[in-house]
This record gives sequence, C-alpha cells and structure tokens, in this order.
Amino acid sequence: MEYGEGGRLPAGNDTWPRPAYAWYVVVVLTIAYVVSFLDRQILALLVEPIKRDLGISDTRMSLLLGFAFALFYTVLGIPAGRLADRCDRRWIITGGIALWSVMTALCGLARDYGQLFLARIGVGVGEASLNPSALSLISDYFPPASRARPLGFFAMGVPVGAGCALLAGGWLIDAIAAAPPVSLPVAGTLRPWQTVFLMLGLPGLLVAALMATVREPQRHGRLQLATGGDARLGVLAALGYLRGRWRGYAGIVLGMSGATLLGYGFLSWLPALFMRTWGWSIAQVAFVQGLVLLTAGPASVCAAGWLADVLVRRGDRAAHLRVFMWLAALMTLSAVALSLAPGPWWAAGLFFINVLGSAGLTAVATAALMLITPNQLRGQASAIYYFTINVVGLTFGPVAIAVLTDHVFGDEAALRYSMALVGLASGLAAMVAARLGLRAYADETIQARSWSG
Repeated sequence: MEYGEGGRLPAGNDTWPRPAYAWYVVVVLTIAYVVSFLDRQILALLVEPIKRDLGISDTRMSLLLGFAFALFYTVLGIPAGRLADRCDRRWIITGGIALWSVMTALCGLARDYGQLFLARIGVGVGEASLNPSALSLISDYFPPASRARPLGFFAMGVPVGAGCALLAGGWLIDAIAAAPPVSLPVAGTLRPWQTVFLMLGLPGLLVAALMATVREPQRHGRLQLATGGDARLGVLAALGYLRGRWRGYAGIVLGMSGATLLGYGFLSWLPALFMRTWGWSIAQVAFVQGLVLLTAGPASVCAAGWLADVLVRRGDRAAHLRVFMWLAALMTLSAVALSLAPGPWWAAGLFFINVLGSAGLTAVATAALMLITPNQLRGQASAIYYFTINVVGLTFGPVAIAVLTDHVFGDEAALRYSMALVGLASGLAAMVAARLGLRAYADETIQARSWSG
C-alpha cells in the first residue's frame, strides 16, 4: 500500500475545538487516569495484610501486583486500540471506567487468593480501554504545535494517581483498621483490606458519568493513499506501516519498556521496603511517598514538556527522545541509590529525584509516539505501545524483584538488593534503547510533517 505525502483533510475539517472545551476534556480524561491508577496502586499498600490473611509468599503476591492485572490489560489493549481508531472513543472509555470500578469493588468481596486474582484481571480488562482512546482523543482536540502540554497533563495521571492512592489509601487503611468490622449480607464480615477495595471502587462510577458528557471530535491528521483519499488501515496494514518504520518507534517503545519495568517494580515494592528495612508503618510510608508523587510528578511533567519544546524550537528533531534519555539516566541512578540508602529519609529524598525522572519521561514518550503516528493508527499504535511496555513492566517488574528476594537471596530483608539490581539493569536498558533510536526517530518527525497539518 502506497501513501501520499499529503495527509491533511479538506479545509472544512481543519477547524479545531475551542481551547477551553478541549482542556475540559483533558481534565476529565486525566481524572479518569488518576482514578485508574488509584485503583491499581492501592494494592501496594496492602501487601503485608493480604500476605498475612491469605498466607501467600512474595512471589504469589507479585502475581497479584503485576501479572493478574497485566494479563488482560495488555492483551485487550490492542482490540481496544482498534476500536479507538474506528468507533466513538468516549463510550469506549465510559464503559471501561464502569467495568474497572465494579471489579475493584469486587476485590473487596474476594474470600481467597483465586477470587482476588480473578477480580484483579477484571480491573485490567476495564482499564485497557482508557489509554488508546484517550491519547487519540487528545490528539484530535489539539493541533500538533500545541499537543505536548495536554498530553503531558494527561500523563500526570500516573504520579498523581499513585500519590492519591498512597495518601488517601494510607488514611483510609488507618481509619478502617480503627473502625468496627464491616459485615455484609452473604459476604459476611470483611477484613480491613477488603473494605478498602470496596470503598475505593464504587465512586469510580461517578467518573464514568462525567466521561459521558464529553463530545467526540472530528479526526485530524489522517494518512492518505498516493492515489488520493484516506487510507483505511486494518490490523495487518497497521502492523505493516509500523514495521516499515520500526527503527523510529523502537527507541520509544523499548526505552519505555525498560523504564516501566523499573517504575512498576519500585512502585509495587517500595512500601514494603520502608516497612521491612526501617520499620515504618503503612501510614508513614503512604504519607511520605504520596507527598513526593504529588509534588515531584507534576513538576517533572511540566519541566520535561517545556524542555522538549525548547529543544524543538532550536531545531532538534529528536528532542522528545533525547529528553527521555536524560530523564532515564536520572531515574536509574536515583533508583539504585534509593535501594541502598543508609536511612529512610535519605531514601525518601532519593525517591523525590527518582520521580522527577520517571514522571517526565512518561510524558515525553507518549508525546513522541503521537507526533510520528497518523490519525488512523493512533489508537492501535498506542495500544501496541502499552501492550509492550506493560507486558514488560507490569509482568516482570514486580515479579523480578520478588523472585530475586525469594529464590536468590532467600531472605525478605534482602528486598533492597533485589530492587537495586532490577533498577540498574532495566534503567540501563532504557537509556541504551533511547540512544540507539535517536537518528531514526528524528527522520520520522520530518516525514510526519507531510500529514500532520
């Protein structure tokens, strides 16, 4: 299939939504992203009580933290991306929010390991709908020259969601532990961690109702055939397009895979590190880590987007990927130092630096992906992107740390050494992948100008 150089729609379709309304949509999508991460990340605070009540090892717990969620979150992201390229994206997201909220609540009704595992799968199924459709929507609400900021704002959902999970979750866990046990018909008396899931899941239905107020925009930046007319790209054609430009995409996808492995591994086990190594309580860990995520995360996203824009104006065609590489180096060094810190407050300070690196690189990676991807492929390309990074990050990040702790060191107190080794290896992989992809990515940004408008 041959594609033409001109990919713009006729003049009548070159109008963009009002900026005020476009930003309203970004805020709604970001709220949904925050809620999704809150539902996802709260489990990290509940590692110790769940292990105790269900009698499971670190390795089995790591499957709940990563594999159970990632199993369908990653696989179903690809058909969700295909739907995002062809269907009304707001309803895809609305249905997904409702599903993951209900499944989070069902985690609170689980009576054994198997039921909790299945409920976590359900959370992943619902959350698979969000990112492909959200990135595609934002790209149709803003022209390319002003797209980096809203995409970066949406990316703040990761640190803000994780921070809210820690702050609100820590307070909620303490409050529920001090309150009388909750008893429900059929389900019986709930353990405190079950009540936490139940109380966090159901309010998500309000976010689904808010998402239903969003309008579906016109699609912009559509790739055209050399013979004229819009190219209709099915799954095979989409894969062919991406395969023909794999070098430009590899630096983004492989670099972010290494960064995600480090990020999810650390977010999953960092509370346990502070509890086991320095004897902190859940409330102490939740407050400090939540505060760091809520301050360093947004600051990093804004600074990374600003720096990438400055480099672009200076003529750096690979600006986004170059900034990614620098931030990956910062994230890696701070992760290793954090794991081996001599005291908890040293570790907390290094975690602040770690978030400065990790939050910013998440924002510039998604902006880089959307910049070189035509409209008909944005949902599918982002789904393939999230499939890859989450298979690596969610599946192997928590598990790699747990396996080293259980089967190499054979001591729960050695968690910090497992985290240091995984952090060093995955961070170096992220930096190398980004460096090797710089030139090819720069070439793709030039080609993108012909159809981006």
